[in-house]
Amino acid sequence: MTITEFSQAKWTPDSRSQNGHRKRRVLVATDAWKPQINGVVRTLDILGKELEKIDIEIKYLEPGLFSTLPLPSYPEIKLALNPWWHTPDIIREFGPDAIHIATEGPIGLAARRYCLQNGRAFTTSFHTRFPEYIHARTGLPPHWFYKYLQWFHGPTSGLMVTTSTLMKELEGYGFANLRLWERGVDLDLFRPQDKSWLKLSRPIWSYVGRVAVEKNLEAFLDLDLPGSKMIVGDGPQLASLKEQYPHVHFTGPKTGQELSAYYAASDCFVFPSKTDTFGLVILEALASGVPVAAYPVQGPNNIIGDRPVGALNEDLRAACMAALQIDPARCREYALRFSWSACTEQFVGNLAFQESSARAA
Repeated sequence: MTITEFSQAKWTPDSRSQNGHRKRRVLVATDAWKPQINGVVRTLDILGKELEKIDIEIKYLEPGLFSTLPLPSYPEIKLALNPWWHTPDIIREFGPDAIHIATEGPIGLAARRYCLQNGRAFTTSFHTRFPEYIHARTGLPPHWFYKYLQWFHGPTSGLMVTTSTLMKELEGYGFANLRLWERGVDLDLFRPQDKSWLKLSRPIWSYVGRVAVEKNLEAFLDLDLPGSKMIVGDGPQLASLKEQYPHVHFTGPKTGQELSAYYAASDCFVFPSKTDTFGLVILEALASGVPVAAYPVQGPNNIIGDRPVGALNEDLRAACMAALQIDPARCREYALRFSWSACTEQFVGNLAFQESSARAA
């Protein structure tokens, strides 16, 4: 059954179609899950809602199903302990038609081992540049960790990546079976709104995301800019940055409508990261009618490029001042082309579905 047939079919609420066949089921194995607030978690959460709209059942193999241990220096990230003991039973009980492994941590490893031991095809995705993140924290060479990622993703039926640029880069590292899986944005939640409620001097320069060393926030916070700077988010660097930059407005983590209000109240969204594979927050800012300033690196280059919705420059201050002159209406108009339905169709088309005889493994 194709994705179009899924979306056009009328299904009964008991997990069976009108012709009596069980809905197809997709299991997503992820080490990143709620209550974490980041782009990976938001992507997988929205993906699940979109799959349900086209009557595909989804189950997350996530840390809440296991005993966990906080990740050193990232206490908000919980690592599953011994997930390989219960993973086979969880997968067999759900009976998935397709298995997707979203992360390369303990849960991803457990799901990978299950698939290899039982002859199950699976897909994976490349969400995060962990080699660069580890390098930023420890100074260890990134290529050491790319060897692990090459091993992890080696058996995949399809390694999903966010952009064609990342696809070419990973090909250069020796990765194979690459598939494009772009991103969408919630256009109902993230939209232009009233700005007057936020009582900060303008222009307001904002950043939304994890507050951590790999996000390169000092490059933004050190800029000599008029008005106010605002950081929305949480992370291991929050306390030190609050102390170092007392004049910056730190809101802490925000979600839902409150988060969308902070986006919309900004005058310019500043994205200083040089390591993100995409940057979902860029789309959320544009959908909110807020122009973006960033470095000309992967992520911003793919989303913005030379389009008149943002400014990319190795001089981040110059990018900020140029972005401030952009018409907010053009940002919103451009964001309208990024639908989650198209993103979900790509995802489903990349999956390795298996017949019932294989599912019984």
